Amino acid sequence: MDEAALIHAAQAGQLDPFNELIAVYQSPVYNLAYRIMGEADSAADAAQEAFISAYKNVKYYRGGSFKAWLLRIVTNACYDELRRRKRRPAASLEALTVVEQGPDAEAEASLVARDESPEAFAERRELARQLQTCLDALPEDMRAVVVMSDILGMEYAEISAGTGAALGTVKSRLSRARARMRECLRNSPNWELLPAAFRLEEETTP
Repeated sequence: MDEAALIHAAQAGQLDPFNELIAVYQSPVYNLAYRIMGEADSAADAAQEAFISAYKNVKYYRGGSFKAWLLRIVTNACYDELRRRKRRPAASLEALTVVEQGPDAEAEASLVARDESPEAFAERRELARQLQTCLDALPEDMRAVVVMSDILGMEYAEISAGTGAALGTVKSRLSRARARMRECLRNSPNWELLPAAFRLEEETTP
């Protein structure tokens, strides 16, 4: 993919090149929205809103990581929706429903390894549910940086561009987010089954 050429064409108003760009980045955009919002429908709405906003504003894109630019737009869309919810109390049971299945849960179920037992699959899904529960308990800004770093695998500089926060702020938020996640997961019934990275004790300063 010649990303620069596609961006240039999109900035000239061509829709097809922009759609090619979206096809590449729609998965990380949706996954970030899902982890911030905690539910599939709201994540899909935020991602759609972000893509529309990106198309309207791509002419103002001035270089750097296009992925980070897109993720900053969807992060802001999620924050805006969460702020609206705080001002407008939920008026239906549906708004209070906790979504326990992550994105593409059915697809995940169909891709279970042949040598994975039903018990192991159920265990893995329960761990995923606990991770999402702990993510949902984080403040919005911490949630965004830990998802970008530990789920999407982004570097500090890219996270900084994607959130609009200074590099030092990103590192500080990520450290505090990981500590809160660790504490939350420590209280889960399957703590001992989590990857070793989650079970490490806090580093102590000599």
